[in-house]
Amino acid sequence: MKITLNILSVIFMTLFLAACNVNDPFVFFDTQPPAPPTGIVVMNGDNRVDLSWLKNREGDVAGYNIYSSNSYDGKYTLIGSSENNYFVDLDVSNGNTYYYAVTAYDLNGNESDLSYDVIYTTPRPEGFNQSIFNYRKFPDNSGYSFSTYSVIAYDDSTTDLFFENYNGNFYLDVWDDTDIQDMGQTVDIYDVSTAPLNGWSKTKDAVAKVGHTYVIWTWDNHFAKVRINSITNDRITFDWAYQLVEGNDLLKAKRPNKNRKPLNKLRMRQ
Repeated sequence: MKITLNILSVIFMTLFLAACNVNDPFVFFDTQPPAPPTGIVVMNGDNRVDLSWLKNREGDVAGYNIYSSNSYDGKYTLIGSSENNYFVDLDVSNGNTYYYAVTAYDLNGNESDLSYDVIYTTPRPEGFNQSIFNYRKFPDNSGYSFSTYSVIAYDDSTTDLFFENYNGNFYLDVWDDTDIQDMGQTVDIYDVSTAPLNGWSKTKDAVAKVGHTYVIWTWDNHFAKVRINSITNDRITFDWAYQLVEGNDLLKAKRPNKNRKPLNKLRMRQ
């Protein structure tokens, strides 16, 4: 009798499973969303923003949705999706600040909460292989103005930095109402993401070295950076990036306006 009951139980379970719809949510449907993505990083570009993040560990993650807002606690709008852990936002404008969040979704369409990281950036213009010349020989083509993206005279009122060959030693010079700092050897212009809090040159210059990136705090309270590609006796070439938003990153308070004063170009160097 016991054997007969066991056989009947097996037959009943087989018939029951065969009658079930494989799409029956009671049996198969997953309602558990993935965890929000973490480790989000943005790379600021020229009218573009590159985002990357850590891959989720859940095995059923199918992709990621990327959202953007004009404030951290504002409304986030879906701007795209990616099956990989990176995304490029080309629908941005230099000088505007964008906040980002990322979600993960699985094969059943479950979507995570927005990522918790506070991620924002302000795209800015950039340029490559720009040349300026030794101001002692070519004074009218030795300075650079980030605000106008142009080569100008070293003593122009809008000059942000200029090049100097001083007895065979090479320098990037700024005026007394501007600051400069050598951030050291870098792979490219993107290695330095923010301006420093302190450590600005007291002599208002920096030794020019190929492969080094320099941050400039301009006379009109903007931040810029240059990376030197090459140096000859008469000129340097560099890549640059410049923040359009005054005081962007709020690293320091706005400095008071003051009259610009020329440097003593025969000062002693250390």
